[in-house]
Amino acid sequence: VDMCGNSRGSSCCSSAPRCCWRRKHVVGFSSRSYSAGSEVVMAEEAKKLAAYAAVDNHIQNNQIVGVGSGSTIVYAVDRLAERVRQEKLKIICVPTSFQVSLDVAIDGADEVDASLTLIKGGGGCLTQEKIVAGCAKHFVVIADYRKDSKALGQQWKKGVPVEVIPMAYVPVSRTIARRFGGEAVLRMAVSKAGPVVTDNSNFILDWKFEHAQNWKEVNTAIKMIPGVVETGLFVGMAERVYFGMEDGSVKIRDPPVN
Repeated sequence: VDMCGNSRGSSCCSSAPRCCWRRKHVVGFSSRSYSAGSEVVMAEEAKKLAAYAAVDNHIQNNQIVGVGSGSTIVYAVDRLAERVRQEKLKIICVPTSFQVSLDVAIDGADEVDASLTLIKGGGGCLTQEKIVAGCAKHFVVIADYRKDSKALGQQWKKGVPVEVIPMAYVPVSRTIARRFGGEAVLRMAVSKAGPVVTDNSNFILDWKFEHAQNWKEVNTAIKMIPGVVETGLFVGMAERVYFGMEDGSVKIRDPPVN
């Protein structure tokens, strides 16, 4: 899908804790009071910071780029389009693909832990997002400071999304609770009656876990339950995360060296 464009052939930033990349493109933060309204504005600016840094450091000419979904991705698409116009780049962006090998995929996250394990799927697109990430040579995540956690569940309290075949949601919910603790609750729609239905015509369970897990093992085990389509656990997939911070800087996190 040739939907937007981007890219300049610039190399990646160093793996220092904070990127020296500052916002030529983004208005600086003020020292105004930390009200709810100003926090929302600050979070949006942080999303923009992270998105612009990722696009500038990872996108090059003549690439096929996977684009995820969510509020942070809007800023990445804006920057992609801006660079295409200014630099005459030739970029193909695809929202989902299982036939094409992507050069770079950029997406947001609901939460990121110290090992770069992600929870995604708060918006219900976890399966498509994992397909895109899995097809990419490089998977880069952009997020604001509120998504940064030492351990999953520290910031994100809505649980791990699990996409399930509709007829299987009851047995899957019971199996997850029995085997891993917590509860797996059917996600209900807000603006209509009944459960949320994904683009794949499936339901979503939100598994509210009680304690830290071996996420790689749990992810594999849940996917083996009959009726499960995909989980919102992205384990060992992201190679770098850009966090837009409150002070106007961008913090970079790479996977820990084992």
